[in-house]
Amino acid sequence: MRLVPWHTDELLSRLDDVIGVYGEAMGYPAEVLDMRRGYVMAHARRPGFRAVATLGDDDALLGFGYGYPSVPGQWWHDQVRTALRRDARQSWLSDCFELVELHVQPASQGYGIGQRQLQALLDGVPHHTVLLSTPEADESVSRAWRLYRRFGFVDVLRGFFFPGDERAFAVLGRALPLSGG
Repeated sequence: MRLVPWHTDELLSRLDDVIGVYGEAMGYPAEVLDMRRGYVMAHARRPGFRAVATLGDDDALLGFGYGYPSVPGQWWHDQVRTALRRDARQSWLSDCFELVELHVQPASQGYGIGQRQLQALLDGVPHHTVLLSTPEADESVSRAWRLYRRFGFVDVLRGFFFPGDERAFAVLGRALPLSGG
């Protein structure tokens, strides 16, 4: 397997594979995946977009991750901003990279793919902080939560509900540059 940086065109040329891995990893139904296709296409065209992919020997997509600078006017940024106190807004969102997606297909989880993707995606990011949101989960069981904690991500918001989603989310963050893990 190999980890590769992806440019916008490369990610979009494999959009079906990206949505497939996303769906498997998150357990989302088909109607949610149809909506996500448009979001991913729009995200990939944002300034500062960065992406990585893990490809198998047969070029199958095993995992991917992407993000971009988080700025006012973006839906996620604005949702999180309104939930934070003024001092937290300043420290977390004033120069922030948003880690939008980081997924590994379930059959490939547990082999360090997520860790390598996280390191490669955040290596050299020219921002002071990184934020992400993830569904609330039992931290002792969730591989994603253990990965984020191992890399020093801390709670920024817990029990947060995004409009249109019934699940509670946590917003996690850490200072950059990324080191350790």
